[in-house]
Amino acid sequence: MHLVKISDSLSVAGQPATADFPALAAQGFKAVINDRPDGEEAGQPGSAAEKKAAGEAGMAYSFIPVTGPTITEADVTAFRAALAQASGPVFAHCKSGTRALTLHVLGEVLDGRISADTVVGFGQTLGFDLTGAKAWLDRRAAQAPQVTGFYEPRTGSIQYVVTDPATKACAIIDPVLDYDEKSGATATTQADLILAFIHEQGLRVEWILDTHPHADHFSAAQYLKGKTGAQTAIGAQVVAVQRLWKGLYNLPDLATDGSQWDRLFAHGERFRLGSLEASVLFSPGHTLASISYVVGDAAFVHDTLFMPDSGTARADFPGGSASALWASIQAILALPDETRLFTGHDYQPHGRAPRWESTVGQQKLANPHVAGQDEASFVALRQARDKTLPMPKLILHALQVNIRGGRLPEPEANGRRYLKIPLNALTGAAWDGTAP
Repeated sequence: MHLVKISDSLSVAGQPATADFPALAAQGFKAVINDRPDGEEAGQPGSAAEKKAAGEAGMAYSFIPVTGPTITEADVTAFRAALAQASGPVFAHCKSGTRALTLHVLGEVLDGRISADTVVGFGQTLGFDLTGAKAWLDRRAAQAPQVTGFYEPRTGSIQYVVTDPATKACAIIDPVLDYDEKSGATATTQADLILAFIHEQGLRVEWILDTHPHADHFSAAQYLKGKTGAQTAIGAQVVAVQRLWKGLYNLPDLATDGSQWDRLFAHGERFRLGSLEASVLFSPGHTLASISYVVGDAAFVHDTLFMPDSGTARADFPGGSASALWASIQAILALPDETRLFTGHDYQPHGRAPRWESTVGQQKLANPHVAGQDEASFVALRQARDKTLPMPKLILHALQVNIRGGRLPEPEANGRRYLKIPLNALTGAAWDGTAP
């Protein structure tokens, strides 16, 4: 293992043995970042063994598995966060150290500390080939739109700011209003982070877009509309979801015409984001009203496809359908293979850092719910899996807010707002824990 010091806070190397971890701690390292996917070659320790060894040596551990061709901005964000959270020097590794250094250098460029034009020369002075990092930066500069994801850890949700670099116009997709079900408290922490980013970047918000009425978090669409004046929008079939849940909640005064949003999008409808053309794909299955937004070479596919290592969304909510979900997935996968796909959730399988960007080609190749499946096998797989899943803990809290476009219930006579929880409304749902 050849260790290369990059700065006082970071050194990179090739694959260490777990027996090396006590020596790394003795040298003063406080954290380990493993940037190598498990199973790349025989004899590789793997993430579980490295995490155990790091913990026994008193070091923090992060798992950010990447390959050169599939590095995304989410990986760069995770690497920066791991560095920032470390209490001292960090040891980062992959097979040779190149991927670890690449993630670091990309973060330095995105944060404005070094120029993209200096990347290759910087690598050469340290004995690393960073032409791949320069190519990544060149591709990112040429991409339209530019996409920034904001990971919300309480629910595993990803919120997006989608920007037309030519005009600085942007859209916010699936923003989260913070809610703590134990205390009943709401907050705007996540939405305010997005607003701060928009201010720092000098962006102009044209749209606040929901992909569907979410079952696991409150929408911040109305709060953000109040702050920005931007139009809100959702798929036209939201009216079917409103009718369904109006009955379940017994809300006789709820308007079920979608008037809680400024715009209802039909399948195939087109609209503008700055100089970019955007279009809508009706993507039912997860819900009756789910849509995907296609903007330039990017598609925002909400809870239809997760990352390739995580499969697909459940289809057992009221109005859901595994067959409809399969058809929606096929429509998304009919887009060009290089289309970037941005998912709505990530639950960090195997303890890896959050990720949210893939491509159509990667999904076809590596998603086990897609590769080698047909409709019958997918439906059987999805239905069997869904029978084991308890309902999201916030489904009954969230939908009464989200079918109102993110509006909280009106205050009652005492000035306080109240949520309404119907009992025994979701019959047949699996229990979370041992059922009585």
